[in-house]
Amino acid sequence: MTSTPLDGAPPPADDLCTHLALAARDGDLTALDHFVRALQRDVRRYVAHLAADPQSADDLTQETFLRALTSLHRFEGRSPARAWLLTIARRTVVDDLRRRASRPRIADRDWQLAADQTQPRNLPGFDDAIALTELLDQLPHDRREVFVLTQLAGVPYAEAAAHLGCPIGTVRSRVARARTTLADLLAA
Repeated sequence: MTSTPLDGAPPPADDLCTHLALAARDGDLTALDHFVRALQRDVRRYVAHLAADPQSADDLTQETFLRALTSLHRFEGRSPARAWLLTIARRTVVDDLRRRASRPRIADRDWQLAADQTQPRNLPGFDDAIALTELLDQLPHDRREVFVLTQLAGVPYAEAAAHLGCPIGTVRSRVARARTTLADLLAA
């Protein structure tokens, strides 16, 4: 078998690539290795030219070869293997462009920092909110309901009492007990 040229050498003849593809299709692993090595540079150069993101050329090249190897059993050699492989590469790039277009664009910025900067001051942060939720889950239902209404939602005691159908003194008592319980839970 003829050896394939290394990087920097002229590309192998189409007949040789087609012969290697047919041999690889029939199970010759050495021919498969030579086929990939013979056309890898051409495929990479082609996808780098077509792709919107030239830095994704290595991934697109790999995807092209994965697609080609999974459909190699259908390659019949009626056209040159290079043309067949470059057609797969083009479809791979088109699929990638469509996939990128359908997804929202991600900006190059630190999202954690942006979230922290937009977080209103004097309000609990995300971690504090999770801790508070866990603590509130440990309160009895009647205390939790009154505490959330008055302390978190800002509903005045009189409105909370009217909403719950109980005296305002009961609302104040439940809020005081909820605060005591939360303080004890925090201390523990």
